[in-house]
Amino acid sequence: MSSWGKKVIIGVMLTMILGCEKQETVQPQLDAQGKTMGTFYHVKVVGSYPGGQAALQQQVDALLKHYNDEISTYDKNSALSKFNQFQSTEPFAISQDLADLLICGLRTGEQTGGLLDMTVGPLVNLWGFGPDKRPIKIPSDEQIEKARERVGINKVHVEVSSNHALVRKDQPDVYVDLSTFGEGFGADKVAALLEANGVHNYLVEIAGASRSRGVNAKGQSWRLAIQKPTDEIADVQAIIQPDGRAVSTSGSYRNYYELDGKRFSHVIDPRTGKPITHKLVSATVITPTALEADALDTALMVMGPEKALSFANEQHLPVYLVVKTEKGFEARYSDSFKPYLVQ
Repeated sequence: MSSWGKKVIIGVMLTMILGCEKQETVQPQLDAQGKTMGTFYHVKVVGSYPGGQAALQQQVDALLKHYNDEISTYDKNSALSKFNQFQSTEPFAISQDLADLLICGLRTGEQTGGLLDMTVGPLVNLWGFGPDKRPIKIPSDEQIEKARERVGINKVHVEVSSNHALVRKDQPDVYVDLSTFGEGFGADKVAALLEANGVHNYLVEIAGASRSRGVNAKGQSWRLAIQKPTDEIADVQAIIQPDGRAVSTSGSYRNYYELDGKRFSHVIDPRTGKPITHKLVSATVITPTALEADALDTALMVMGPEKALSFANEQHLPVYLVVKTEKGFEARYSDSFKPYLVQ
């Protein structure tokens, strides 16, 4: 499901850096890795896992496939695609997991003043960053306004009870795309799988979203690197120690295309219906869950550097921004982020 790859990745990948140190591993480590949601995942488990390496790989693959099949916009048979194809305003039955995702999208959308908008798919597709093909010319103002008529988080309503979950849209042609926080959702689910199997020292990474707990194979707290906005993976902007919290990074400098001499980012501002044009190139967020962090980092990218930093401080959110300036890339971070930085 390559829609998730359209976020791709995030221009700022989170990568484990302690694995590069020349110290002997003092505990055994199991690894599972592969493709999911149009991107890559990597799981590190320190110690043992019931059934060993093979069981870890099989169970993680099966889990991620299950959720990919739920929320893909590329698979016409996924639960989300069926809802998008449902041309009615009547309630539509969904799973509790899909309801949780939709509720997160609505909640974060309200928190950010609509800057995270899971109904922005028609605009994403119009600009060539969704399942539809890339446009051969820049969309007209008329096309943008027509697409915007289908956009708005107030057009989606979720109802959850003890025995059912329902979603309803105000317009039959509303289209929901959860790709902006699907990786975070997957990372949380893998972490829950590991916890259920008695694993308490692990690192889970899906694209730019990660969950970690405990220590690595050297008995040290997990540390992650925020990459500089370059093509060199080893070019580190900052090192952080999340201490068991989730981390997610979104960026705008890798997933783009050029048309008619202009460069277009995959990050669409729902207020204008157009790709962002400001100088914020990446945003990293630390929260208790990867789902929450993955939703917020996209909204921060839409805000731009000044508003994003102000929002982070007002909300007491640990946020790290990388801004392109005439002198190069500049780091800016909220007061709450300082304790996570490794000096």
